[in-house]
Amino acid sequence: MKPVRSLARVMLSGVFVVSGARSLQNPGRLVPAAKPVTDRVGPLIQQVSPRIPTDTETLVRINSAAQLIGGLMLATGRFTRPAALVLAGTLVPTTVAGHPFWKGEPAERAQHQTQFMKNLGILGGLLLAAADTEGKPGLRWRAGHRIGHSRRSVQRAVRTARREARIAVRSAATARRLPG
Repeated sequence: MKPVRSLARVMLSGVFVVSGARSLQNPGRLVPAAKPVTDRVGPLIQQVSPRIPTDTETLVRINSAAQLIGGLMLATGRFTRPAALVLAGTLVPTTVAGHPFWKGEPAERAQHQTQFMKNLGILGGLLLAAADTEGKPGLRWRAGHRIGHSRRSVQRAVRTARREARIAVRSAATARRLPG
């Protein structure tokens, strides 16, 4: 299963590596489409941290860098679950800004709707990649398993201590009956 998983991650990340690199080199071509989204998100970013720049070109560069780095991490198999979550997070504003099928001419609408649905499918793949534990048990299962194991160990120790205590009581009673 490992080769299939690795190939799927490389295929899924290819879109982000290529588009992230292109957008990082030339963010100006995306600024007009991103402006309506960044104008809405900018005040929210300022509330969270006034140190983060909110101009459209910088936000496009940040998004592009996150896509490039996240795509490379997903492709190489390093920190795949967090990388998939970062890519899913960058895909949402990219899709909303780049493919507003609810506006525009009917011919454009159909094309934007197709691209919007494609990105929705990629988002689903990223969510699956984020949830994938590679066949290994998840943290929740491992914690529950350890708790159960510890509980059984404590129960065994209690049974052993009770048995030893009964043996000690019997030995003491026997010793009292012996002369000497």
